[in-house]
This record gives sequence, structure tokens and C-alpha cells, in this order.
Amino acid sequence: MVLNAFSQVWIVDFEFRAAPGELPDPVCLVAYEVHSGKRLLLWEDELKSQPCPFSTEPDSVVIAYYASAEMGCHLALGWPLPANVIDLYAEFRVETNGMMLPVSNGLLGALEFYGHNGITALEKDAMRELILRGGEYSVMERKGILDYCESDVVATIKLLTAMQPVIGEPQRLQHALLRGRYTKAVAHIENAGVPIDGALLGQLRRHWSSLQNRLIARVDEGYRVYDGRTFKLDRFADYLQRQGIAWPRLPTGRLALDDDTFDEQCKSHPQLRPLKELRKALGQLRLSDLAVGADNRNRALMSMFRSKTGRNQPSNAKFVFGLSSWLRGLIKPAPGHGLAYVDWSQQEFGIAAALSGDMKMRDAYLSGDPYLAFARQAGAVPAGATKATHAAEREQFKACVLAVQYGMQEESLARRIQQPPVYARELLKMHRRTYRQFWEWSDGVRDYALAKRRLWTVFGWVLHVEDKANSRSLCNFPMQANGSEMLRLACCLATEAGIRIVAPVHDAVLIEAPLAELAARTAQMQELMRRASAMVLGGFELRSDAKLIEAPDRYCDERGSIMWDLVQELLQQEAATVPHERET
Repeated sequence: MVLNAFSQVWIVDFEFRAAPGELPDPVCLVAYEVHSGKRLLLWEDELKSQPCPFSTEPDSVVIAYYASAEMGCHLALGWPLPANVIDLYAEFRVETNGMMLPVSNGLLGALEFYGHNGITALEKDAMRELILRGGEYSVMERKGILDYCESDVVATIKLLTAMQPVIGEPQRLQHALLRGRYTKAVAHIENAGVPIDGALLGQLRRHWSSLQNRLIARVDEGYRVYDGRTFKLDRFADYLQRQGIAWPRLPTGRLALDDDTFDEQCKSHPQLRPLKELRKALGQLRLSDLAVGADNRNRALMSMFRSKTGRNQPSNAKFVFGLSSWLRGLIKPAPGHGLAYVDWSQQEFGIAAALSGDMKMRDAYLSGDPYLAFARQAGAVPAGATKATHAAEREQFKACVLAVQYGMQEESLARRIQQPPVYARELLKMHRRTYRQFWEWSDGVRDYALAKRRLWTVFGWVLHVEDKANSRSLCNFPMQANGSEMLRLACCLATEAGIRIVAPVHDAVLIEAPLAELAARTAQMQELMRRASAMVLGGFELRSDAKLIEAPDRYCDERGSIMWDLVQELLQQEAATVPHERET
């Protein structure tokens, strides 16, 4: 049982203010120790004038709901992070992930799920508004805020009591502590923030409205699909017909215009990428929402454990990596510092090879180029083939590998490689013939999920399978969800080793260091990522690649480079018409 595993069990809740992009400013704390019944109620002046008032030692545990917020307050106050953390939000997600819930994933929703009541959502919203208002609080307001904070502690105690029979089982408790460990890493990451070129962001914000018409005019020169600021579907259909581009359609017969479809089509038809970037920029971009603090750091809630595979899901509007790829050029290290973007090489392929035990697939991964290795193993290229001598074949076999990972059918693969469906069908058959053990395992995963209604990762992240589950998503779950475990573990190892991670991005991390330390910190990060992969995959290590960005250079995403250059050109023209900016 959780309560018996530790000498002190602290249920903790902070209330805090945080303007967009800024660090949290703790307002009050309520903490309750389960064994002794000791209760702490501290206002902000008391919090900021004393060390942590409860135990953070290895024989104690801190329990909270969405614990990264509490860990962020620890960092803001200069308090040590607890040795052990259990986040009941993460554990509630494990218990319900994949289910269609009649309640939210918030504390009140979790409480209701287990048959308990808390304060109403309206009361909660009113108190949050009061806290965020800031300024001086009256005596009654202070009492109301402390009472509200204490009500969350009481609710968390009720939830712990309801969940304890499940999370108190020894292996589950270890998994819960590992997820709690990640909340500490997330707090470090959110505290650090991504360095942003604040001056350039300010220019973009000032001129974005007027820039849009000029941007449309320039980008649309090669497409002729816009009428003013309106994307015209019939004009786009005519463009596709003129270019001979086959395009996926919805069941209604209309062209599919979602981001995923555009992304996939851009891989086969890269000339479409500026149009895709323009559509995303106009349709989703509100530069005012990008959460950048006064210190020019982009800090956004990582929304940990939010996806079905356990990955983070930060806001696309508030987090710089959620914006159009060209806007990542706003990422710029401070003078004397550098960044390193470190990502696992062919992570999903490596995970599939390790978990399925397919030795041919393992050999292909260990070759350093699994796509060309697949072509060799399938007998499609000679044993001595290289990326230089058989580039076209490699690209087709790469597309096939990615198609399998994404659950593509032959029609989609055919569009991707611009070949007839019969050719794509044969490629997919080659994959099944070459990697028989992988396919037996993958089909077994799907069948087990549909029969037993659940899947899980090596560290116990669970997917509950309901009716009408997508078979392709079920087959891909082990790769995606164990990849998520791998990233969480790597973030824990890195932040504990003093590496400054400023952003986790799917199967990668962006780290920051002084220029003199950047190479060493990058190598250390790669070593920890190797170690994390081995811990998840039973000793099988995955490689990683690293891209260094040294001040005064800025981050550049090649997918958005054309759009970035165009926007900079137009921005300079726009700024030249404003006397103040022309002078600066």
C-alpha cells in the first residue's frame, strides 16, 4: 500500500499566478501529512521566507494532482524537489486512458469518476480568477483562497483513498514513482523555457496583419488558389489537375485539406510546402498567443501524459514547436550560448525490432541505414548498394517502412512514391516477407488488444481498448507509447544530470548550454538517450543524431526555410516604411 511504503506521506497543493511565458509566482500552500495528521497552511510571504516545511527525503513521498505545477513552485521558491513524487493525474490517466469518459481529466472529474463530490466547476473558476487577479487581497479573500486550496487537498486525499488499492500494488507503485519522477523533469523544462528572438517576434506581431496580404500574394503566385484571404477549393482542384497530382478525398468526395494530408503530400510534392505553411499560418497562427516572458523565453504547459500514447500535448498556439515550422526560426540562443537538437535515429523502427524480436529487423537497424538494409534483405538491390548508388530505391523502401509505421494502405503509399498501386502493394508484401516475425508479433498485438481490451508499455502506461478501435493505431501503440516512455526516462536522466532541456519534441530534445560546454553536454545527452533506450528495450540501444546551433545563429527547420526567407524579406520591406523601425 502507498501509505505503508513511506514514513511520511504529504498531500500538497499550491495556488500560484503565472502570466503567459512567465515563471509561477506561488500565492499559498496547503499540505497534509497522512500518518500524523499534521496540516500546513502558508501564505506567500511565509512561503518566500522559509525553507521547504515538509520532508523531501527518500523515506517520504509527495502526492499531488498534476504534480509538475507543484514542482514548478518548488523551483520558483528555491526549494529542493522531493525524492519521491506520485501524480494522481498521471495515475488517473493510466486507469482511464482510451475510455470515453463522462467527466474531465481534472481533479473534480477524477473525483466524480470514483463517486465523490468536490466544489463546483463554477466555484473553482471564480477562485482561479481571484488568484490570477493579483494585487493586494483582503482578509476575507486570503481566507477564501486558502480554503479553496485546502479543498483541493481534501479532494486529493479522497482520490488517493479511492485509487490506493490499485496504485499500491508493488510494481504499479514503482511505475507511479517513475511517472512522478517525470513531473520533476517537466518542471525543470517548463522553468527553463525556449530562448526566443524577442525583437524579431515583436516586429512580426506589429506587422503580421499587414504582412498577410503581401504574403498571400507572393506565395500564391505559383498556385493561384486564393481569392483575397480565402483559400478556394475549386481553384486548388484545378491546380492539382494541371500538375497531375493525385490527392486523397474524404468519403463525401471533397478534397482532404487537413494538416496530416498536406504533410504527407508535401513529402511526394515538396513544391506544395510553401502553400501548406501559408495555410497553417493564416488558419492557426495568432502570434499574440505564443507564451513568451519578459526574459524572452517561451514557457508553455507541456500537458504531460495527455495523448493516448502518453506523450506531451502542449498548446499548438502557445508552444513554439506547435506553430508552423518556419516560425521555429524565432528560436535563438542567447549570446555565448548554444542549442543542440538531439533526436533518436529511426526510433520507431528500432523499437519495433527490439519488441518483436525480429532479428532481420534488428540487423537492419544496426546497419545504420535500415531503409537500404531492407532493400538488400528483400533482394531489391545488390549487397554492395549504397545511398549514393541506389538513392531512388532507398527512398521507395524508406517510404514503405514509414507506411508500415503509420498504418498506410497501398493507395496512400502509391501516392507517396508516385508509383502504381500494384507496385506499392508489392513493396508492402516484401516488408511482410522480409520481417515475418515482426508481422506475427504486430498482428498478435492487434488481436490481443481486441480480445483483452487493453495494451500496456514496459513501464505500465495502459491503453484501454473500447469498441470501434482503430486496428492500425493499436498496432502502432507499442512503438509510440514505448517511445514516449523512452523520452520521459531520458528527460529524467538528463535533468538530474544537470543538462538544461528547454523542450521535448516527440522523439527529440532541445538542450541549451554555454558554448564552451555545448559539445560535451550534447555527447552526454546522447549517452543518456542510449541508456534510456536500453532500459526500455531490454538492452537494445538506439542511436541519436545531433544538430548544434551556436549563437548568433538561430534554429532553422528546413521544411519552413523558404517561407522564413520570404517572411524576412517582406518584413524588412514593411519595416522600411515605418520611420522608427527604419532607424533601428
